[in-house]
Parts: sequence; C-alpha cells; structure tokens
Amino acid sequence: MTPDQITLVQDSFAKVAPIKDAAAAIFYARLFDIAPEVRPLFKGDMTEQGAKLMATLSVVVNGLRDLGPIVPVAQKLARQHVAYGVRAEHYQPVGAALIYALSQGLEDDFTDDVKQAWLTAYGTLSAVMIDAAYGTKEATS
Repeated sequence: MTPDQITLVQDSFAKVAPIKDAAAAIFYARLFDIAPEVRPLFKGDMTEQGAKLMATLSVVVNGLRDLGPIVPVAQKLARQHVAYGVRAEHYQPVGAALIYALSQGLEDDFTDDVKQAWLTAYGTLSAVMIDAAYGTKEATS
C-alpha cells in the first residue's frame, strides 16, 4: 500500500467509527445476503460479534503504517477461524461485504480512491491470512 492509500483508509475509517454499530450490522446483513452459507458459522450474539469486528478493524487500520506487529496477529486469527469452519473462499464475500458496508456508511465520502485503497488493504491482509490458514495453494485458487 502506498502512504496515500493508508491515509485514505485511516481517514475514512475514522468517519465510520461513530457509526460502528450500524456499520457492523450493515456488514453482517450484506455478508449473510451474498454468502448465506456462512451464517451457521456465527453462533454468538451478533451485536457482540460486530463489536469485535470493528475493534479488530480499528487495530488493523491503525497499524497499517507498520504491519510488523499486525501480521502475526492476523495469521493467528486466520488459523483460529479454520476451527470455526471458515474456508479460503469465504474471504471474498467478506471483502465484498466490507466494501459494501463502507460505501453505505461513508456515502459520498466513499470515492473511487477510497474504495481502491480499501480493496488494496483487504487484499493484502486477506492474502496473508489465507496463506497462514491454508497455505499458498489455497491463496492462489
């Protein structure tokens, strides 16, 4: 990611933070709409799950300028998600739901540049996570 892309992601996420509960609800509604097969993977309280999602996103977004500490945490998280039934192909609809939730939350502030920055950030992180959980073979398929 370029420094400008990092700034775009961080600045746009700061605008989402005040509506984090609504953004999380939009994210999960969209995810379950486009990938209903993942719904059974979520067994707990969805409000709590949404809070965890937004907290994790906050840590990642705030750490984009120094991924060193973030990568091992993301790798561990990815390996833990395998036990919940998460598969490599689930990362694509998660990314799509994230972009959708951001577009809804940011409205006119969700410019093409902001979208591209988020796609780059998510693509980078998801590739690291898929590789950690499933190996390079899955990451490229």
